Amino acid sequence: IASIVNRVRNLKNKYRNEDNITDELNFTKISADTTDNSGTVNQIMMTTNNPEDWLGFLLQLEKKGVPHMDVSLLNRLIGRYSQAVTALPAEKHCQNESYARILVRFAELKALQDPEEARDQFHLARLNCKKFAFVHVAFAQFELSQENEKKCKQILQKAVECSAVPLEMLETALQNFHLKKKQLLSDEEK
Repeated sequence: IASIVNRVRNLKNKYRNEDNITDELNFTKISADTTDNSGTVNQIMMTTNNPEDWLGFLLQLEKKGVPHMDVSLLNRLIGRYSQAVTALPAEKHCQNESYARILVRFAELKALQDPEEARDQFHLARLNCKKFAFVHVAFAQFELSQENEKKCKQILQKAVECSAVPLEMLETALQNFHLKKKQLLSDEEK
C-alpha cells in the first residue's frame, strides 16, 4: 500500500509540473488545428471566453454550408453552440446582445432537429435575456412555425409587458401576426 501511495504521489507531482508544458503545447497546437476548430474553441476558452468572440467564431462556422441541408454541419454547429452556451455563464452575460444571439441561434438550430428541445432552448433564452426584443420575436416565430398561434401572440404580448427593446420590433411583429403573415419580421425589418 505504501508503494502504491508513493507512486500516486510521484505521478501527481509529475503531472503538476507538466501542466505548464501542456498549456504551452496546447497553445502551439491551437495554431495548427484547422480540421474541427477545436483549436479556436480552446483559444477562446483559454483567453477571452466572451460572447463576442464565440459569436464571431460560430457565424464563421455557419458560413461553411447550409445547416438545414447538411446534417453533418448542423450537428457540428449544434455541438459548438452547446459548447458556447455551457462556457458562458448566464448570470454574467444576460445583458450581452451577443450572448442573446448565441442562445437564439442555438434554439433555431435545435428546431431543425427536435422542436421540443428547441422550445426549451427558447425558454432559456427568454428567461436569461428578456430585455432583447429579438429573443421574444424568435421564440414567437418558432411557435408560429409550429402552428401555435395563441402561444405566439402570448409571447409577443408578454415581451411588450416586460419592456423588451426595441419596442418597434415587437409592434411590427404583432402587426404582422394580426395580418396573418407567416414571417413576423421580414429581412428588412430584422
